Amino acid sequence: MKWGAPPTAEDLAALAEAALAAIPEALREAVRGTAILVEELPDDETLEALGLEHPWELTGLYRGTPLTEKSVLDPPSGPDLVLLYREPILVEWVESGEDLFRLVRNVLIHEIAHHFGYSEEGIARLEGEG
Repeated sequence: MKWGAPPTAEDLAALAEAALAAIPEALREAVRGTAILVEELPDDETLEALGLEHPWELTGLYRGTPLTEKSVLDPPSGPDLVLLYREPILVEWVESGEDLFRLVRNVLIHEIAHHFGYSEEGIARLEGEG
């Protein structure tokens, strides 16, 4: 797809929805109820908590309790969230030349892996196997 103007948050949300629809049904069912939101940039509090200095260092974030840590005995909490950050994704897209759909899909899958309890190191190992 060619872009005449920078893709909007709505454009990225549509790409994320298409990417989610393309993953295996069993995985889609496991993330049902997880909200996918597109925001312009991570906030200062998030950057500080992650030890990041610049907002373009973070393309996505999983907020919630990983499935490996959930219990039916836990009190209900808010919904799990996958946040996609528009500006950092667009910067990576321009700098890497990667197809935008592939990039959004990769960020989404990376954050969904956190939902399943994978650490950054575990995700890196999985990505290295691909």
